[in-house]
Amino acid sequence: METSIRTLIVDDEPYSRDELKHILGNFPTIKIVGEAESGESAVLSAIHLQPDVVFLDVEMPKMNGMKAAKALLELKKAPLVVFATAYPQFAAEAFRYNAIDYLLKPYDEEQIQETINRIEKNFFSHVEQDIAKPQGKLALEVDGEIIYLEPKEILYIVRDDKVTKLITKSGEFEAKTPLKDLESRLQNFGFFRIHKSFLVNLEYVNRLSPWFNGAYQLELEGRKETLSVSRNYVKALRLRLEI
Repeated sequence: METSIRTLIVDDEPYSRDELKHILGNFPTIKIVGEAESGESAVLSAIHLQPDVVFLDVEMPKMNGMKAAKALLELKKAPLVVFATAYPQFAAEAFRYNAIDYLLKPYDEEQIQETINRIEKNFFSHVEQDIAKPQGKLALEVDGEIIYLEPKEILYIVRDDKVTKLITKSGEFEAKTPLKDLESRLQNFGFFRIHKSFLVNLEYVNRLSPWFNGAYQLELEGRKETLSVSRNYVKALRLRLEI
């Protein structure tokens, strides 16, 4: 399953775009795919970039945020819309366009966190509904041969120096394939990155325990070792695991 929320930032002021981009950079699930400086360019960028969510200013020359939101809703793949503006008086009108939230400048940290939580819950619930059961096996080059692994047999994957280790129900395999590549290939099979060095099959998660400094440890079914969960991934991991 895709775990990154493709995000487009729209504001006619470069400083405001930079500020929001900096703030959103603190959230691991948010992936900034583009910026736009007007309503017109927002619509064109959305057609080209296919964002999942658009942070949209209201007061912009020519096509303002409300008109842009209306146009975005008419797209085949309509993104979620978060209005981000200094003007509170447009809030009622904003929700006529199915806005998921309405942020006021200057941004409040707690308000941003609530907005991201709302986006994540909406996004991940829809992704779960849209994904059909995937097919296929993972092809892996090991010692000059190609082996094929059933994704459901893989418990977790760890990158150790220049070697990638795949821990499966039947044994361990070593390959040179980068973790990022395997993450992309396994995104529709229930795998989730919990650390820069670990990718786990969520099907086998048994326990999540607090560790220190906001980090956690993860226990997997049938394994004695615990895996480190970076604090940057904890919130998104819990959203994926919990009902």
